[in-house]
Amino acid sequence: MITTRSGVLLIDKPVGPSSAQVVHRVKTILGAKKVGHLGTLDPFASGLLLIGVNEGTKIADIFLSGAKSYIGVMVLGVETDSQDCTGKVIETRPVPPVGGAELTMLEHKFTGDLRQIPPMFSALKKDGVRLYQLARQGKEIPREARPIRIVALTLRQLSETEIEFEVTCSRGTYVRTLAADMGTELGCGAHLKSLRRMACDHLSIDQALTPDQLAERCATGETPLVSLRSALSHLPAVAWRSQLISRLRLGQQDVLAQLGRPREGEKLLGILDPRGALAALAEWTDDVAVGRWRLLRIFKE
Repeated sequence: MITTRSGVLLIDKPVGPSSAQVVHRVKTILGAKKVGHLGTLDPFASGLLLIGVNEGTKIADIFLSGAKSYIGVMVLGVETDSQDCTGKVIETRPVPPVGGAELTMLEHKFTGDLRQIPPMFSALKKDGVRLYQLARQGKEIPREARPIRIVALTLRQLSETEIEFEVTCSRGTYVRTLAADMGTELGCGAHLKSLRRMACDHLSIDQALTPDQLAERCATGETPLVSLRSALSHLPAVAWRSQLISRLRLGQQDVLAQLGRPREGEKLLGILDPRGALAALAEWTDDVAVGRWRLLRIFKE
């Protein structure tokens, strides 16, 4: 089948394939011109992978910047070079007794605005070279701590050496580094054994299909796309007449002036066509003294 529709697919990625491999399979199933993920998952991780289809690829930045929720399991007493189960063990240490008081301490210490040193096994670059490429050569370079936000963190003891946690975090958070840092706080080290993404902003794993389920649905002629409007329903939106939207499509951004000033904290605004479909996204900027709206994205009819 070939789809020319646009939107977002909610895929339940299995453990094993990379995000790029899942995207390739989805593109093959749909026969769509443009397909891309809206935030990657490591191969050892599972869970919600948002995939933009056609015009849906234009909203990647919004979900990359959004909050994400995970369930993970960390193993105490064993540190690996990658901070997860795929790495080489670099140190083992005795695990001290861990109970409710220790878990509560970790929850308090690792919730809120924090600073986190990114791992060497990451896609960040140093002088144009990915850090994971340097790490595979046995090299380690200094990295600056970066601000992150842990919105919520809950821990539950599974055994003397394993702790399950649920976390909602900001963009730029490395969950395996969070696990390693909590192990360091306990004095025994730790690594991330498993990770499952449960939500991206308001979109939940409950709505997702595995790649096999997607193939089955598409074989019946059904393409279970979430519309752009529904995918971005957490953003405020206004409805405009077709004439104004046509002017936007011609690049006449002066029409955005009639939107007025945003409410406190609002930075993005959806513009809907008369049918209720998302036609454009506007962004509030402070690049002039009084601020202004500028066109961030325009979507084809």
